[in-house]
Amino acid sequence: MNQNMNLSPEKDRRSNGRSASELWAKLNLYGIGERFLKTASVVVTLLLVTVILWVTGTFFLKERLDSAQQIWATLHPTVYAREPVLPYYDPSYPKGESQLFASGIVRSQDHHTDLPNKARMAVQTYIVQPGDTVTAIAEKFNLKPSTILWGNPYTLADNPHLVMAGMELNILPVNGVYYDWHDGDGLNGVAEVYGVTPEDIIEFPANGLDPETIGDYSNPNIPAGTWLIVPGGSREFINWSAPYITRENPAVASIYGPGACQAVMDGPIGSGIFLWPTTEKRISGYNYSEETNHRAIDIGGSLGNPVYSSDAGVVVYAGWNDWGYGNVVMVDHGNNWQTLYAHLESYNVQCGYYVDAGTVIGELGSTGNSSGPHLHFEMRYNGVPQNPNNFFSY
Repeated sequence: MNQNMNLSPEKDRRSNGRSASELWAKLNLYGIGERFLKTASVVVTLLLVTVILWVTGTFFLKERLDSAQQIWATLHPTVYAREPVLPYYDPSYPKGESQLFASGIVRSQDHHTDLPNKARMAVQTYIVQPGDTVTAIAEKFNLKPSTILWGNPYTLADNPHLVMAGMELNILPVNGVYYDWHDGDGLNGVAEVYGVTPEDIIEFPANGLDPETIGDYSNPNIPAGTWLIVPGGSREFINWSAPYITRENPAVASIYGPGACQAVMDGPIGSGIFLWPTTEKRISGYNYSEETNHRAIDIGGSLGNPVYSSDAGVVVYAGWNDWGYGNVVMVDHGNNWQTLYAHLESYNVQCGYYVDAGTVIGELGSTGNSSGPHLHFEMRYNGVPQNPNNFFSY
């Protein structure tokens, strides 16, 4: 029994072999054996190619694709995401409100609406802060520096150096002039002085004037003492600077203080080439500006720094100035040029002294209307202020 069972597989193989041989013989008998062999070879080849492609796509190409995706994600972090972005849940968000936010920038809900600032129509007051200048105050209110001066004619008198910490200033709502109405004034005349029309003044809302009741423009119904805004108005500045002082007639400066001199008949003539008048070269406070009526440069420095005559000439003013300049020295250079040195701590020249370019005439200080040590330096030609920036580089 066991022997027969051990021999049966061998018999099966022999039987299968004879069957395959007989089948191949029959195929050849009918002439299709060779065709069958070719067909089978093609099928086997296609199967092998399919298997190879599947293996390559599953392992090799997937690895290359993953690498490419990683590179793309690195270069475009905000565009490409490997994982899906889930909605964000904030447990602190008020119940009843939506807690789903799209990926990217989250915009918070704000039910408050910010309205743009309305145009200012009334005059307001401003307390001058330490370090303020006419220019700085004008920038705070988006106005021209001249409007700050023209809005405070009695307080500043067109002199930017009179601005002091703690002072209360009028700030107009627009660029223009603030005018104190007097008995006998006429709208036509006032408007002409400031370069506007009567209607500009009447129709400006803050002035509170009624065109129906204003009456005759030559004698309008405007009470004396009424302050009116002249929108867009302008005027000439008050000349608070020292007058044109020559060696022939220096006494014209007597109204400015005790430093005025008597006539000087001779002395050196300047070269017309000017030296920087002190040791430091930084502008402190005000530069030359017609807009602020500051026809000079303020040169910063320390108390006691030497102050030099910028060119040769004769001293035609030496002493105190009652108009805010403090201690002043003025030199006439004999060629229609004059230079002025103000706020000096001290001075070591007198009326009629001859000086050369570079002669020490005093010490830098902070006398008069001054917010700190500096040299107020002016240059004039035939009495007309000149911009020192055109003559120096610093």
